[in-house]
Amino acid sequence: MRDVIIEKLREIEQKEQVTILHAVESGSRAWGFASPDSDYDVRFIYVRPAEYYLKLEKTRDVIEWQLDERLDINGWDLQKALRLLHSSNPTLFEWNNSPIVYKTTEEWAEIRIEINNYFSARSGLYHYLNTATTTTGTQSRNP
Repeated sequence: MRDVIIEKLREIEQKEQVTILHAVESGSRAWGFASPDSDYDVRFIYVRPAEYYLKLEKTRDVIEWQLDERLDINGWDLQKALRLLHSSNPTLFEWNNSPIVYKTTEEWAEIRIEINNYFSARSGLYHYLNTATTTTGTQSRNP
């Protein structure tokens, strides 16, 4: 399946005219609790050519490539990822620390070193408490 995923990533780069900086597994397979019928949750960070970022109109900052029984592939533009990093969104930290990496670059290696300097444990805690509260339907107190 790894070869299929890597081929899909190449296809995305070509058809969307992007460069994928980092692509990982983010779901149950990455964290060791996949079931036999688990899909592959592939997530990636990408950049577009420089002129794309000079547009005045708002442009889409997410690529949703494939969603079926086997594959769930989508990614964020680097600009979106960095905005979420600034607000300590834990998703980017999870992607950065995934043990299953399908593709990475030297550019991402430079970013990777800095990411953990921007994580706020307090913001991460609020995120996960909110997720748990929403999922279970219970109320929690803010710490």
